[in-house]
Amino acid sequence: MMEYKGYSAQVEFDDDVGVFHGEVLHLRDVVTFEGRTVAELRKAFRDSVDDYLAFCASRNEPPEKPFSGRFVVRIDPGLHKAVATQAARSHQSLNAWVQSVLAAATRPGGSPTASQGDRPLRQARP
Repeated sequence: MMEYKGYSAQVEFDDDVGVFHGEVLHLRDVVTFEGRTVAELRKAFRDSVDDYLAFCASRNEPPEKPFSGRFVVRIDPGLHKAVATQAARSHQSLNAWVQSVLAAATRPGGSPTASQGDRPLRQARP
């Protein structure tokens, strides 16, 4: 994974032609780059992001932000109730509770079933 100016990219190596191919993630626009060496790849990534930002500026359009801080999750109603109950037991809003659980789950050694409440969150049965 590569990072530059808040943008992330994923890279793959094409062994047939000996070239790294990369794509900036989490944008509707397609921003790609490539290089034969790691140094070329890093430069191409930075140049592609800078070109994208310059292109947006030339059109007087704001560049896409990779993340807005909002996302919609569709879950089973029973799980929704369980999560809302855990949040209430933790004296947190649903958003604050979900944020704390996701933060705990994404820390090294974190667990996706981490809980801030007084009992562990049970997964909904399929």
